[in-house]
Amino acid sequence: MARRVRDESDFRDRASNKNSRPRTKQRPQHEDAETGLVTGVDRGRYTLLLDENTPDERTILAMKARELTRNRVVCGDRVDIVGDTTGEDGTLARIVRIQERTSTLRRTADDTDPYERIIVANADQLVIVTALAQPEPRTRMIDRCVVAAYDAGMDVLLCLTKADLADATPLRELYEPIGVKVVVTRRVHDDASGGAGQAEHGGHGGHGDEPGHNRSDTAEDAWRIEPLEAVRAELEGRTSVLVGHSGVGKSTLVNALVPDAYRATGVVNDVTGRGRHTSTSAVALRLPDADGNPAGWVIDTPGVRSFGLAHVDVENLLKAFDDLDEVAEDCPRGCTHLDGAPDCALDDWLEASPEEEKAARTARVESFRRLLAARTGTV
Repeated sequence: MARRVRDESDFRDRASNKNSRPRTKQRPQHEDAETGLVTGVDRGRYTLLLDENTPDERTILAMKARELTRNRVVCGDRVDIVGDTTGEDGTLARIVRIQERTSTLRRTADDTDPYERIIVANADQLVIVTALAQPEPRTRMIDRCVVAAYDAGMDVLLCLTKADLADATPLRELYEPIGVKVVVTRRVHDDASGGAGQAEHGGHGGHGDEPGHNRSDTAEDAWRIEPLEAVRAELEGRTSVLVGHSGVGKSTLVNALVPDAYRATGVVNDVTGRGRHTSTSAVALRLPDADGNPAGWVIDTPGVRSFGLAHVDVENLLKAFDDLDEVAEDCPRGCTHLDGAPDCALDDWLEASPEEEKAARTARVESFRRLLAARTGTV
């Protein structure tokens, strides 16, 4: 078969490269970008608050710019936005930058998972909401949350709910020695007398009981949370993130603190003793004071049943205990600081303690080692 001779019909025109615009990695500076606070995230759309506490304050909807595809934007982030920022129906702005974060609360799926999940950004206080009963408190979960907060440089507030069902003293004695503030609330039937719900409040003396409109209505009962003002006092002027496993009353507490939050609430399963997830996404809510004026932010998060700590550096945990950090400088290299670690300076510090300080020092070291064991998975 003879070879075919090519002619002009075989010619294929190709665009010249000489006049095409070369690709560049230089991005626009967006000097006219506005700054907003991320208050909600829902399937790739971000709810932002602009011009906070000014006459021009407004809520807008935005999406991430292409250059931020691999960057996670979370509740509490301060971001720069361009595009239509009027907030009118049907408008969509664009997030082009994430401002530097002051703190990031992270967790992993388990202690072997290398992938960190950022829960919230720029919060300065972690509020661990734990029920004293129904469901039973899980101290290992509390320990892990405390470790994550200390690693992030955040303060910790332990909010114990349902004190009408169980005594809060054992948990207070467990966590107050490690610098964790404790506030205790109880549920009171809406028709109960005003004096039925006196509260215990760790480390700050009594607070007046001014429950106000703090009802939590369910299909069965109407409850008041008392003393609500004791909790509010610890949250005012701060950005606090609330965490806790399902069924502890976290969303109920949020609804009482922020009356127009309308966070979904559920009940505890009588068979399993567990609650079910009612909060499906993190949301930042403005905390009002007793007069209704803005007094801070609370970030409600979905209920969690695990809190992995693979991302936590043990040295960061030690720095949360100033006195022990100084003592540990005399430890041999590679010391684990755990109970039974050879030549650990913490043990020498305990042995050398005066009699009047021995109990306090022992409680301090035992508390630190309990948190350390939670991080290393030795408990």
